[in-house]
Amino acid sequence: MKKKEIIKYLAEKAEISQNQAEIVINEFLELIGNEMAKREKVKLSGFGTFKANEVKERVCINPKTGSRMVVPGRSVPKFKAGKLLKEKVAGK
Repeated sequence: MKKKEIIKYLAEKAEISQNQAEIVINEFLELIGNEMAKREKVKLSGFGTFKANEVKERVCINPKTGSRMVVPGRSVPKFKAGKLLKEKVAGK
């Protein structure tokens, strides 16, 4: 399912215009991104938790040349599914 399909579905379910639904979706995604950028968790009960995960600096080896290089640490987005979502996906 793509973003446009989600907007259309939400507009129909909430009986609002697609423009209003798009604003809601965009603001929701903006909120999640902003909170993760501040290293805050966004927890949606039953659905899951979004957070920024810190990956440590590490040494890697280039397979072609065999030379070692340092890959700097960084933050990556992470999502952990909640219990209800896991059960729904598993068909329980």
